[in-house]
Amino acid sequence: MKHEIDLSKYNLYTDLTLERIENNNANIELNISKKNGIKITKIYVDDICSKIINKSIGNYTTIEFKDITDSNNQKNVTNVLYKELCNYINIKCNDLILVIGLGNIDSTPDSLGPKVADNILVTNHIYELGLLDSKYSRVCSIKPSVYAKTGIETSTIIKSIVNSIKPNIVILIDSLASSSLDRLNKTIEITDTGISPGSGIGNNRGVINKDKLGVDVIAIGVPTVVSANTLVLELTKCKKVKENDLVVTPTEIDFLIECLSKVISNSINKCLEKKK
Repeated sequence: MKHEIDLSKYNLYTDLTLERIENNNANIELNISKKNGIKITKIYVDDICSKIINKSIGNYTTIEFKDITDSNNQKNVTNVLYKELCNYINIKCNDLILVIGLGNIDSTPDSLGPKVADNILVTNHIYELGLLDSKYSRVCSIKPSVYAKTGIETSTIIKSIVNSIKPNIVILIDSLASSSLDRLNKTIEITDTGISPGSGIGNNRGVINKDKLGVDVIAIGVPTVVSANTLVLELTKCKKVKENDLVVTPTEIDFLIECLSKVISNSINKCLEKKK
């Protein structure tokens, strides 16, 4: 039986830190800049703000763009993302970087992480053979899938791998949920606070962060779904809707995921390539 819920009493759920700040009217300084029509917002969430918006203390960078479906826009977003990633990732000689694509490859809106992982330039096996050119970093990559497929918590799988291979840096890529149609598939968030897989659809599977893994963790996320309640609220301006747990994604999500995965993987690969 469906029940009506009064949306005016709730902050619509979102994974994006910027949206949580907006939805909660949190008083926090935003460092905003623009380049080639791309908006870059840098935020530091302190202890007080963390409690208000329920996000971890740390740094967050939100990159917003109008379109990513043509080659020129992809190039511009890739360049911005690359430069912002370099501010988060400090690679030392012989550091091992583990790139993890979170999500379900069989569910298109949730396949961003695995698709990015597929396009990462993996080099650690070449390094172990003593054949890796000094201009390249040591990189390995995994796709741990989801709890429903493996029966194992994603955080447990990752923790076991980290304990075994001992990387210096972990980079996570995951799909997020948005509370705004305008930011759907048009936003990339970077943070040094880690991530909680599945949290965007109310399906928390355990946080993955530096405290959990014992190494630096950088997370990259893109909102690929929006709740049906959010959609109704934005389009009709209603205050009450029928309660449901549906999420919505654009019909062209296949193409958008391909574009986004290409941009993110190219940015990571460029960032992890050592300079001569």
